[in-house]
Amino acid sequence: MNSVPPNDVHAAWLPPEAFRALGSRRSLVCGEGTLVDTVRDEIARACVRYGGSTDRPHPRPDRRPADDRSAAGTAYDLVLALVPAGLLPIAAAAVDVVYRRRYGAGTLGEEGFLLARHTEVTVVLAEAPAGLLYGLFHLVRLGESAFGLTRPMELHRPAMRLRMLNHWDNIDVHPVMGQVERGYAGGSIFWQDGARREDLTRVGAYGRLLAACGVNAVSVNNVNVHATEARLLTDRLGDVAAIADVLRPYGIRVHLSVSFAAPVMLGGLSSADPLDEAVREWWADATKRVYESVPDFGGYVVKADSEGQPGPFGYGRSHADGANVLADALSPYGGVVHWRAFVYNHRQDWRDRSTDRARAAHDHFVPLDGQFRDNVILQVKHGPMDFQTREPVSPVIAGMPGTRLAVELQVTQEYTGQQRHICYLAPWWSEVLGFGPWGDDGPTVAAVAAGASVGDAAERGAAGDGGGLVAVSNVGDDPFWTGHPLAQANLYAFGRLAWDPRLAPTAVLDEWIELTFAASAPNGLGLVRRVLRAIMDDSWRTYERYTAPLGVGFMVHPGDHYGPDVDGYEYSRWGTYHFADRDGVGVDRTRASGTAFTGQFPPPWRDVYESVESCPDELLLFFHHVPYGHVLHSGSTVIQHIYDTHFAGVEQVVAMRQQWERLAGVIDPGVHARVRERLDEQVRCATEWRDQINTYFFRKSGVPDAHGRRIH
Repeated sequence: MNSVPPNDVHAAWLPPEAFRALGSRRSLVCGEGTLVDTVRDEIARACVRYGGSTDRPHPRPDRRPADDRSAAGTAYDLVLALVPAGLLPIAAAAVDVVYRRRYGAGTLGEEGFLLARHTEVTVVLAEAPAGLLYGLFHLVRLGESAFGLTRPMELHRPAMRLRMLNHWDNIDVHPVMGQVERGYAGGSIFWQDGARREDLTRVGAYGRLLAACGVNAVSVNNVNVHATEARLLTDRLGDVAAIADVLRPYGIRVHLSVSFAAPVMLGGLSSADPLDEAVREWWADATKRVYESVPDFGGYVVKADSEGQPGPFGYGRSHADGANVLADALSPYGGVVHWRAFVYNHRQDWRDRSTDRARAAHDHFVPLDGQFRDNVILQVKHGPMDFQTREPVSPVIAGMPGTRLAVELQVTQEYTGQQRHICYLAPWWSEVLGFGPWGDDGPTVAAVAAGASVGDAAERGAAGDGGGLVAVSNVGDDPFWTGHPLAQANLYAFGRLAWDPRLAPTAVLDEWIELTFAASAPNGLGLVRRVLRAIMDDSWRTYERYTAPLGVGFMVHPGDHYGPDVDGYEYSRWGTYHFADRDGVGVDRTRASGTAFTGQFPPPWRDVYESVESCPDELLLFFHHVPYGHVLHSGSTVIQHIYDTHFAGVEQVVAMRQQWERLAGVIDPGVHARVRERLDEQVRCATEWRDQINTYFFRKSGVPDAHGRRIH
């Protein structure tokens, strides 16, 4: 197994120096299996570099050398062990009695681990190999602090059973979307020029990065499944198996995006009707062959009846009918089908104000609650539109208590600067995950994704049967993985928040900074941390300030979605309107006079959003059409808020660039140069946003800026 990244690829949050604390000590790894071998190999490689040693338990405990004091827990600085096998003769003095008394058997589950410190030994215990792997990377995050004199016992279990990244990668280069749809970091790490990459070393390095932040599943091709990609299910299945082989040592299960029309495209059938017995048999046979090639295959991802993709509507069937036929094929093998809820009318008439894209997912799917198989996961975007900089939480998350739901985020920055702008997304995601769809007395979005029911007020302490968190990956074959070196923080943060949604975004950012920059700036890490926090902590809200105000979205160039074009989608078929006129701006989504979208929310939010007086300022124009002179809760008028935030946003980006210059000569020059280049573009683009937005609304409203600043 070669898990060392190629020399021309940035090490991201796993530079060799991150393993110094482990590699300089005496370690013992107890257990068997592929993932345990990965743990052992990681520590052994670190020991070669930093002078430590690693060992296996003696095969005959009764014949250990006389000077082997492992039974007392003093021969090693670090013990990583599976329980119960091999634990008691080695680490009983450290934690066994406390562990059994406090937690009991079966508490840790497949991926949890226990960290304890006893006398001079740090011990990581797990009940399954994956837990030992995640325990290893937790030690990497802790560094020297894992070996301090005192450390309270820690129990770590993932909140989400499924923590998945979707790759929108094409095998063939798409004439419009390229190799990676919505990819802003180069080509695919899996595919190149119509074929699987011959050298998958970088894929192995990617799996290592994902395991280190807590991700345990990936889909390897675009949800918009084209002709070549469809064949991954059949005659190109060997490519999927090869990728799975490389990712398996890091606990990453491979999933595949498939076309609903595969029985027609690949099987020669005349129909893909999910109630047709021949179709059901075809899916069963195809799935059987998949598991013969990839025994730990995760399952299918499906985009159906959406933006031109085929689906069950073509046969007069429901989405439950469509999802269940695939679920039945996967069920004997423990696989799941991720069925995306991104279904809406993409051929709207902009003059029709009764049709509302925001309503679509709820209208289509909530009536089907309880009709999906247990291994169907309905994958719901966190907002009702399309990853806009500010949206309400999707009401579908609260509307389907009888269905496993996965909440979908977008790590790739399609509408947040496309990895040319700094936009740290963890504060946004944390806000979404902590939102209570039923108010303060019900479960949060994170709890629903973890498997909590509407009656559960408390957060779950371990992964339940929910659909988990899914996100669109931002990785490509760029030397910095994500194009913008600081965009790596978003990928890291997704994994960490999927593992524990209660983590503070600033704490996650500090983890990433420490791991990523400690090696290149050993004497200046404090300065690096101060500068990056000043730049990144509030960068999502900075981006919001100079782009779309108060919940309005889609004021971007059609197609590439980069840069401002206020009316770019205003008269289009896509249902993405702001309805600005000379009197006001915003979309009326109230029950009283609009599209009644507010009625899709449970109390108390249906009434909070319905009233212009109680609607939060940041979502006002998402739910209401108001005059430019409407006074916000902040005390500013809508039009003055637009002017003020867009001027302030540009000033903040200029300040980011000035802050970054403080790190010249402190961090790696290649990283510094790439970020400086991207910051120059961010300043240019933010200025363009400011001038276009302010000019547009000045000309619409006729209201001048109260501070007399220049508006074109």
